[in-house]
Amino acid sequence: MSHSVEKIGGTSMSDYAAVRDNIILAGAEGDHLYGRIFVVSAYGGVTDMLLENKRNGNPGVYGLFADDEGSEALWREALRNVAKALHQINEELFDDAEQLNEANAFIDGRLFEAERCMDNLHRLCQHGHFGLEDHLLTVREMLASIGEVHSAWNTAQLLQRDGINARFVDLSGWRMETAIPLDAHILRELDKIDVQKELPIVTGYAYCSEGLMATFDRGYSEMTFSRLAVMSKADEAIIHKEYHLSSADPRLVGAEKVVPIGRTNYDVADQLANLGMEAIHPRAAKGLRQDNIPLRVKNTFEPEHGGTLIDGEYTSERPCVEIIAGRKQVYALEVFDQDMVGSLWDYEQKILSAISRFKATVITKDINANTITHYLGTNLKTVKRIVNAVNDEFTTAEVSTRKVAIVSAIGSDMKVPGMLAKTVSALASADISVLAMHQSMRQVDMQFVINEDDYEAAVANLHRCLVEVHDHGEAICVA
Repeated sequence: MSHSVEKIGGTSMSDYAAVRDNIILAGAEGDHLYGRIFVVSAYGGVTDMLLENKRNGNPGVYGLFADDEGSEALWREALRNVAKALHQINEELFDDAEQLNEANAFIDGRLFEAERCMDNLHRLCQHGHFGLEDHLLTVREMLASIGEVHSAWNTAQLLQRDGINARFVDLSGWRMETAIPLDAHILRELDKIDVQKELPIVTGYAYCSEGLMATFDRGYSEMTFSRLAVMSKADEAIIHKEYHLSSADPRLVGAEKVVPIGRTNYDVADQLANLGMEAIHPRAAKGLRQDNIPLRVKNTFEPEHGGTLIDGEYTSERPCVEIIAGRKQVYALEVFDQDMVGSLWDYEQKILSAISRFKATVITKDINANTITHYLGTNLKTVKRIVNAVNDEFTTAEVSTRKVAIVSAIGSDMKVPGMLAKTVSALASADISVLAMHQSMRQVDMQFVINEDDYEAAVANLHRCLVEVHDHGEAICVA
């Protein structure tokens, strides 16, 4: 039966009235309210408190619990602060005292169980036969699930209060005796739901034998969303965010200068993900792409706008620069060795092994006869560990690092003679030095490695030269 699967981001979730009016209702009445499945994220900032701050890395409950040198009192205090924050959210959402008490009791039960499990584990690991490291991923998943369970339960209750037949669907696996594969878990819950008569509100975290966080870490909700769309054979997948998928970051370019992309394909989405600016996680996009399910990215606060439609087949009518994107805080790891000539493959394998061991992300790389440079999205502490590992492996090599930024022009079709030269000229006109550049034969993106201090100017200047000078219709095209 015709239906969509829709995901609501954390910032949007923090505004219940906007979610209800702009997403759930949005002009729909009666049976037209249904035929949709909603996957919800935790309220904005909650997962940061439970795990760690995504922007600055400051530890949350999990980070404090995992710290061997940390005090037991610290993670307990952090968990109490989470409880206070969740109660505060509940107070803002539930006017009725009885409903508020019920909401607090529900989430308190989850928090109590989590603390009890962590306490037991902490005691168990005081014995030499048990190591905390072996159980940390399980603790991380358990804590992460609390945020989505809280928001999903609340949303279902609030929608029921407002006359909508909503259903709370808990994929967190709370008290499940045995983990089962993700697809099987989803199908088991789908069998209980009549999508045409009720509105499922599904937790973004799903407990499964694969362990979503081991592969996707905090991108787990996108995988839940993707597999729900695939397993339920949805007609369309929709992500509701607090912003449009636009031609550049409005904070760098100016809100009045950027435009929603409107149409693009999964190739472009993958390039954005590679830069850490995910429209959707590449592995989540893969399932949608293989099953020919289009993805739409919408702005919660502009419900009348159609957003940006992403599919596997779209290419612009004319060659286009659709978005200027990039990333700061990138580390260039350069390995030079005269002995590398003729042995590149051996060096590459061992360098990548070190990068993988410390879980750094490779954004792009350069290779010539005696030098390999990997551009890593990670922190300085991890880079230093990788450097030590590479030095141990190649004692004659010169290993150096440098902090840089990457700016990229991306489009579903950029096969235009002179495009690369035009882009380099745009940077040169702003006195921005290009340290390295990359363009593959597929020609869906051009990447420029620049000094970190030049990042904001580079994004603004490329947008001005490649986007703003052209007429904006369905796509942003370079003539």
